[in-house]
Amino acid sequence: MKQLLSILIIAICTNMTSYSQSFRMDLYPEGQIPNYRDVGEEELWDTTNAVRISKVQVPDISVYLPARQHMTGKAIIICPGGGYHILAYDKEGEDIAKFWNSKGIAAVVLKYRLPTSEAQVIPHKSPLMDAQRAMRLVRYHGADWGVDPDMIGIMGFSAGGHLASTLSTHFDAGDPGSGDPVERVSCRPDFSILMYPVISFTGEFQHSGSRKALVGDDETLMRYYSNELQVTGKTPPAILIHSADDRSVPAENSIVYYQALLENGVPGELHIYPSGGHGYSLAIGMGHLSGWPERAFEWVESLQKE
Repeated sequence: MKQLLSILIIAICTNMTSYSQSFRMDLYPEGQIPNYRDVGEEELWDTTNAVRISKVQVPDISVYLPARQHMTGKAIIICPGGGYHILAYDKEGEDIAKFWNSKGIAAVVLKYRLPTSEAQVIPHKSPLMDAQRAMRLVRYHGADWGVDPDMIGIMGFSAGGHLASTLSTHFDAGDPGSGDPVERVSCRPDFSILMYPVISFTGEFQHSGSRKALVGDDETLMRYYSNELQVTGKTPPAILIHSADDRSVPAENSIVYYQALLENGVPGELHIYPSGGHGYSLAIGMGHLSGWPERAFEWVESLQKE
């Protein structure tokens, strides 16, 4: 009788988990975070006026799934911005995930490690490692989450847009010899959505704060992470959204990436609004700029498998 009761409890819990609409998952198995050292640093959450996370220690993903009857099979991994110093976790993460869910699209908010944390062995490597791992995880678990493994995109805001464009230009097909089945999976996004993104570390219009945080003054790394220089014919399609009056991250960042897409025969779409500044998230109450989420959705909805 006791054994039967235990089986029933396990079955009920398993069923509840399979129908959970939101949950969190560590990117790596416990104790196996790459490029990480325990220096006693603590992860910081500032919730005074908004949710701002710094000194990320254990990277993870928060998965938001629409109701099963609304699922389209598409998924988007979201990288909040913050200049590689903090993560604007709610306004450029959780709030955006809820919008995508309202359109039947699974959304995954990535809490990635920041190069300004002393726990990173080689600081510039950690954000990309985490984005690559997140893509592999979502693709690996896609069938269980109602996600088509060939329709998974990456989205990023500001410095998170830099990370999203970095994954779009610095991906691999997976390691077939890895003992971890997740690592055997490709980390190439199927599309990208770049919101007022940092793109270039070499142009006059670069965002020096993000560049210094990620690579300092290393000219080789500055070129490596100037993603307009890394676009190839295999780079996934992208939509870029920016404001002409963005004084923090000039619109030239989006323009040069879009031009690189065109030069390499990659489909792209570019929207430059006349005003809006920087860091506007959903742009609620900001006139026709507030229509950008619908424009992004229309573009995503139009995508076909490659």
